[in-house]
Amino acid sequence: MIKAAICRSDTGRIKSFTISGHALYAEHGNDIVCAGVSAVSFGAVNAVMALTGVEPEIEQVKDGFLRCVVPAGLDQATEEKVQLLLEGMVVSLRTIEKDYGEYIKITSKKAGGGRAC
Repeated sequence: MIKAAICRSDTGRIKSFTISGHALYAEHGNDIVCAGVSAVSFGAVNAVMALTGVEPEIEQVKDGFLRCVVPAGLDQATEEKVQLLLEGMVVSLRTIEKDYGEYIKITSKKAGGGRAC
């Protein structure tokens, strides 16, 4: 199963996200759930970099792991653009979860009091 964890601030802004695991919907190369999640998540990260100039902290492992951390201290206009792109990613992931819920689980966590998710 793919697990996507969205870490939000107390105000609801996306601070980071982590995606891990494999859907196991079909064999490697034919797994439309894995392909969809990969396309949506990597597309969102690429869009953030290309359209806002923001370089998030990215950790990627070849075997189905992606973590993306939004840098702190962005100006308001840039932060709003980053958030819009990442919220679009969440909408797309939830759409996949709606149709393939036995293969992907999305959770949201709140960071508070200075602690990370």
